[in-house]
Amino acid sequence: MPRQVMFTSMPSVIEYIRAGKLRALAVTTATRSDALPDIPTVGEFLPGYEGGIWYGLGAPKATPAEIVNKLNKEVNAALADPKMKARLADLGGVVLPGSPAEFGKLIAEETEKWGKVIRAANIKPQG
Repeated sequence: MPRQVMFTSMPSVIEYIRAGKLRALAVTTATRSDALPDIPTVGEFLPGYEGGIWYGLGAPKATPAEIVNKLNKEVNAALADPKMKARLADLGGVVLPGSPAEFGKLIAEETEKWGKVIRAANIKPQG
């Protein structure tokens, strides 16, 4: 019987896992999920492994700073709302509020990290 495996975001599959329709083998984050604490991390089997999924908002480069700052303030306020935090936590999400500069740093760090993986694996674009 063929087996299938996939890597996806927890919010998209957590209800299937809870219902027993999907078996989670591990989470790819550095630490276990508070939403599914019995599921091990890949790092428990492969030390040093970490590969989380994150979402963020972007705007065109020429967007005025006051608009970017207003959007950032409003998004962070929404993420601080107890109902929003509780819902995201129930879905296995972790809220990461921050500044535009912090988000830019995260993007740069993730680009560098995964760039190294791509180069080490000699991955080439498909044409």
